[in-house]
Amino acid sequence: MTDARDDATATLLTDGRVLIAGPAFSSAFPRATLASAELYDPKTGIFSPTDPTAEVPGGHTATLLSDGRVLIAGGDGDLTANSGGPLASAELWDPKTGKFAPTGSMITSRDGHTATLLSDGRVLIAGGFGLVSSGTYGVLASAELYDPKTGTFTVTGSMTTARQYHTATRLSDGRVLITGGFDVSGASLASAELYDPRTGTFTVTGSMTHARLFDTATLLSDSRVLMAGGWTGTEANSGLQTTIASAELYDPKTGTFSPTGSMTTDRSGHTATALPDGRVLVAGGEDDSGASLASAELFDPRTGTFDTAGSMSTSRDGHTATLLSDGRVLIAGGIVRPPWEPIDVRTVLASAEVYQPPPRLR
Repeated sequence: MTDARDDATATLLTDGRVLIAGPAFSSAFPRATLASAELYDPKTGIFSPTDPTAEVPGGHTATLLSDGRVLIAGGDGDLTANSGGPLASAELWDPKTGKFAPTGSMITSRDGHTATLLSDGRVLIAGGFGLVSSGTYGVLASAELYDPKTGTFTVTGSMTTARQYHTATRLSDGRVLITGGFDVSGASLASAELYDPRTGTFTVTGSMTHARLFDTATLLSDSRVLMAGGWTGTEANSGLQTTIASAELYDPKTGTFSPTGSMTTDRSGHTATALPDGRVLVAGGEDDSGASLASAELFDPRTGTFDTAGSMSTSRDGHTATLLSDGRVLIAGGIVRPPWEPIDVRTVLASAEVYQPPPRLR
């Protein structure tokens, strides 16, 4: 990439290119935040800058809208010139101009939230960390909807549980499955809930078999959802969190989670990408020692098992993984850190690589 990036987002555009947006850093601590976004062209394999005035924070979300624009919402203001905590601001990137432009602001400032494109073209923003009351920040249960037709956010029903760094997956029937994350006490959550855009309300569904934070949730071709890895335990970053290899499946027909085969390696902060043939590529992340991983594996929903899938050329976590139009997967950025080292002993990566899935055996 043109810049080293951690905590960035990668959005596949309608023309097959990928928009990489988010904090670009100097390669080592102390990190100097740079203002930039860039585009990857799979035809040439080259990254190129777009809109040099962009300054997208970390902890934001990026959502491809039905009209091809990309909604960037919220994020950590401490990583931008707008320092001072989570942001309520939002902007739109237009592929026709290659520029960012402001749109209406969220009702609540937030980072570490989720953003999910609904079937009707609106975007559901849920949870995160933000302004709970005047001068007070905390984990949020609130949710809101962005309407690209009006460029405005409006309130919708709140989640049943306040949560940050959770997952949100739009199911085949249009509902949104919200799982895990951590609550106001810093404990990983096993609870899950469903948002129904027809009623604008959240309702509790079955709980996961493990509390999970920094795990992945992937919609499978049979409409089930694969939950894999993550941290479980209490008080993130205190040593009481454990990275796990377990995985489970959510069945929207029954509203329940059930265990499936475990990954070959315990990992959190990894990526999980649904491939065209139905398998799921899991790559990178960090293990229980905090070391960044290069290993990758494939989940086969037919057998409910994970198998090794070779290793990336670089160990990385906090990276992005994007399924390209030709079936390959673009892996970009992230950090690399040795085992048992403090958080500031790490390198932010500019490197990228492409994964070519092997043929699926009959």
